[in-house]
Amino acid sequence: MKHSRPNVGTTLRLATCALALLLPILAAAQAAAPAASPPTPTAATLPAWDQLSPEQREALIAPIRERWNASPGERERMLEHARRWKSMPPDERERARRGMRRFEQMDPEQREQARAIFEQMRGMTPEQRQAFRDNWRDMTPGQRQQWLQSHPPADPPPPPAPPSP
Repeated sequence: MKHSRPNVGTTLRLATCALALLLPILAAAQAAAPAASPPTPTAATLPAWDQLSPEQREALIAPIRERWNASPGERERMLEHARRWKSMPPDERERARRGMRRFEQMDPEQREQARAIFEQMRGMTPEQRQAFRDNWRDMTPGQRQQWLQSHPPADPPPPPAPPSP
């Protein structure tokens, strides 16, 4: 059976939402095996947009242009995503960035677990989500594994991202 591949924008949006909801749940698993994160450049080491060279600006914009041109059916969603991001307060943006970094550091099994939990939680009210988190926290690892096996994610995981040049 051939599955259609989700586009990168949908995958990123799904991952960001999942991680924003799942950070408390997955914290224990990540604490057991923390991954080293690359050093983050400071604002002092990176110039303002106006000081970037044309080549640097092009390097930043090219991936978005490629996605935009390759997916005409996704343009409206991409534009709405950009509008939502622009309207987010800085603390919410930072929480989303942290969530994406955590998701990127997960192994494939942890990502599949995150997707399964996200799919269950996406239709819940905030109160139901909190009850789910409390219940999850009280489960043994065996109970969690049993829950995950009985609630697999509906969508297959996206293919791995191509290596950066």
